[in-house]
Amino acid sequence: MKQSPEKVWSGCLDFIKDNINPQSFKTWFLPIKPLKLKETALTIQVPSKFFYEWLEEHYIELLKSAIRKELGPEAKLVYSIVMENTYGNTKPYTVNIPSNNRPPIKNPSVQAPINLGGKGPINPFSIPGLKKVRVESQLNPNYTLDKFIEGDCNRLARSAGYAVAKNPGGTSFNPLLIYGGVGLGKTHLANAIGIEIKDRYPEKTVLYVAAEKFTQQYIESVRNNNKNDFVHFYQLIDVLIIDDVQSLAGKEKTQDVFFHIFNHLHQNGKQLILTSDRAPVDMQGMEQRLLSRLKWGLSADLQTPDLETRISILNQRLYNDGIEMPKDVIEYLAYSITTNIRELEGALNSLLAQSSLNKKEITIELAKSMIDRFVKNTTKEVSIDYIQKVVCDYFDMSIDLLKSKTRKREIVQARQLAMFFAKQLTKSSLATIGAHCGGKDHATVLHACRTVNNLAETDKRFKRYVEDLEKKLTLS
Repeated sequence: MKQSPEKVWSGCLDFIKDNINPQSFKTWFLPIKPLKLKETALTIQVPSKFFYEWLEEHYIELLKSAIRKELGPEAKLVYSIVMENTYGNTKPYTVNIPSNNRPPIKNPSVQAPINLGGKGPINPFSIPGLKKVRVESQLNPNYTLDKFIEGDCNRLARSAGYAVAKNPGGTSFNPLLIYGGVGLGKTHLANAIGIEIKDRYPEKTVLYVAAEKFTQQYIESVRNNNKNDFVHFYQLIDVLIIDDVQSLAGKEKTQDVFFHIFNHLHQNGKQLILTSDRAPVDMQGMEQRLLSRLKWGLSADLQTPDLETRISILNQRLYNDGIEMPKDVIEYLAYSITTNIRELEGALNSLLAQSSLNKKEITIELAKSMIDRFVKNTTKEVSIDYIQKVVCDYFDMSIDLLKSKTRKREIVQARQLAMFFAKQLTKSSLATIGAHCGGKDHATVLHACRTVNNLAETDKRFKRYVEDLEKKLTLS
C-alpha cells in the first residue's frame, strides 16, 4: 500500500518531537506542510527562504534521521519554498530545492542510542573481550567551548572544564561536577569539554550519556543476562560524561553499578564529568559512598547569567547565524528574559520566526508583542536591570551614573525611583535591590521608597515622573 506524504511526515514529526525542545519544535517544524511523495523523495513546503536555510543549518541531521526512519536509507528530502518579490500583492511563487548532500558532520547530534538488546544499529557489546571498540561519542557538535560565553556566572566551571580538556584525568578536577538550575548551560559545557578532548586527543574514547539512558541500558543488560558486558564496556571509556546524575537518586542497583564503574575509571586515571541540577550536599536518595566520590574532585556551579552575559550570548548567536538585529531589540530581550539561557534563546528563535513568517521587520514593538505571548502562561515579572534601564532611558542618563555615588539631585531622584519600582514590581529583597543600585543597604532602599511616596503627593512634576514610568514598566 502506497504511503501518503501526510502519513510519512506525521511519523517524521513524532521522531523529531522526541529529539528537540517543545519551543523549537513549535517554531520550526509545525509550520511545515508535506506536499508529495515520489518513491523515496518527500517534498515539504516551508514558508520562506530564511526558514529553509535555518533548517539546513541547524536541523539537517535530525531531518535526515527522521525521513530515513520512515522511508529507508535511500530517502531524499526536497524543499518547496514560498518565495515573494515584494510584501505587496505580488503573487507568491515556489521553488523546489533538494536537501544538500554534504557528508555528515563529525559526531552528529542525532544518532541512534546505544542498544543493549542488539536490535538497534549500535551495539557496543558485539565485539567480545576487552579490546578497544569504536564508540560513537554521542556529543552534540553545536556545543563547543567557543560558543559557551564566559561571565561571572560560569567562570569557575568554564575554566575548570578547559583545564580538564587540556589534561583529562590528569588534574585534581576528577570528577568534575557541573551543577546549576535548568537551562544554564550544564549540558552545553559538558559536551564542549568532550569535543575539546576529542580534538586534542583523537585516540581517547569519549562518551556522553544521560543518566536516564545509563539506567535504561543497565536494566536492559540485566534482562539480557549481559550485565558484565555492560560494566566492561563502560570500563573501556577514557572520558565518561554523565548528564543529570541526580536522576540516579533512589535507584540503588543502578547506583551500585555506577559506583563500581566510577571506581575503576578513577583508579585508572580516566576522566569523569558529571552534571546535576543541584549540589552533592542537596542530593537526596544517593548512597553516601557515591556522594563522597562526587566530592573527590571539583563541584562548580553555574548561576543565572547577568545582563552583560545575556547580551553577549545573544550577540554571539546572531553573529554565528549571520543575522543583524537592532541593538535596542537585543537589549530588550536580555532585559526581559532573565531566568535562563534556554528561554533566552527560545525567545530569540520565536522573534526570528515571527519576523520571517509574517514578513515583518524586527523592531522593539515586534519584540514586545512576542515577549507578551512568550510569557503569557507564566507570571510576568520585570527585572531590576530592566527597571533601571527604563528609568535611565526616561531621564537620558547612563546606568553607571545611576549607580554612582554622586549626590546630584536629579540622579538621586532617578536612583530612588528605580528602587521604588524595584520594590513594587519584583520579589527581590531590599538588600538585593540596594546591591543593584550601587551597593546601597536596605535602609537606603526604605528611605527611597518613603521619599518617592512623599514627593509624589507634594510635587506635581515628580508625580508625573512616577505615572509615566509606571505606564512604561507595566505596559512593557
